[in-house]
Amino acid sequence: MLRFLLNVLWLVFGGGLVLALGYGVAALICFALVITIPFGVASLRLASYALWPFGRTVVPKPGAGVASGLANVLWVLLAGWWLALSHILAGVALCVTIIGIPFGVANFKLVPAALWPLGQQVVETPGATPAASRAAAR
Repeated sequence: MLRFLLNVLWLVFGGGLVLALGYGVAALICFALVITIPFGVASLRLASYALWPFGRTVVPKPGAGVASGLANVLWVLLAGWWLALSHILAGVALCVTIIGIPFGVANFKLVPAALWPLGQQVVETPGATPAASRAAAR
């Protein structure tokens, strides 16, 4: 229940909706340019993660190969470091207030995903589902 509440507050007050829309627009541009479709898929993944970050994390995708690594280098040079820097600055600004600390931490969680998104997947954190929480309580 707490994660749901944090996600709703993040969506409204933490900038989650604005971030998701920004990543979504970037994805549409990447899809329109055809050759950058893999970057568009990564942008959609980031939009999904930015929309609902609490209770989820980014892990390496099994089977991601050398092409993902090479594409990530291009991503970092063109967009990744700007995105990571903006998430760091927003995280620091949000952590100045006590109420903003969870949102600042959520921005810090987005930094690795924004920096190196290809070959990654967004998964629920262990214990994030109600069934897993009930099983852990037994």
